[in-house]
Amino acid sequence: MGNLTTKFEHLFNVISSSNFLNKESLGGEIPFFISSYKAEEELACREEIHLLKKKLENQGVPILELNLYDLICEILESKGGMERMFKVEKAKSKDKFLNALQSSLNMHQVLMPLIKQKIESNSAKVYFLTGIGLVFPFIRSHNVLNNLQNIAKEAPTVAFFPGDYNGHTLNLFGLLKDDNYYRAFNMDKIEVKL
Repeated sequence: MGNLTTKFEHLFNVISSSNFLNKESLGGEIPFFISSYKAEEELACREEIHLLKKKLENQGVPILELNLYDLICEILESKGGMERMFKVEKAKSKDKFLNALQSSLNMHQVLMPLIKQKIESNSAKVYFLTGIGLVFPFIRSHNVLNNLQNIAKEAPTVAFFPGDYNGHTLNLFGLLKDDNYYRAFNMDKIEVKL
């Protein structure tokens, strides 16, 4: 798909369609979608996502943005604050710090329950998953997606992924093969039914 403006016009047309909002044409699959973009377009994409959210909300499509970076900051603040984590980082080796951080951000006991609580206290028609590149390597995208599919069933989820997604493989930043992930639809390949 061409430039970002064209890409986000396409996303708006797909997401605002009743077919998408009603989770039709999924063939029994979970309503998970991936919109990939070039990692070097991260800042422009953030702005486009913000504008897309506003445009959809103006059309009566409420969006819940689940920004992984913001969620992690929220978790760390609740566990003693960022300053405490900076001290841990200085005192430990990189491996031990990574383990300590991943322990604080435990996928099943901490991160997923927080996401579940945010989803349950919101009446959004679509969930946006953002901040994937910002939390690498502490949180791996395929782990989030695999765990999220058990929680985010009520509305379609669009994950904005900095890298490549060919319908089978997530390739973070276009450089790092994350893992095979077959359960999401590629947003660029969805045609809008008018």
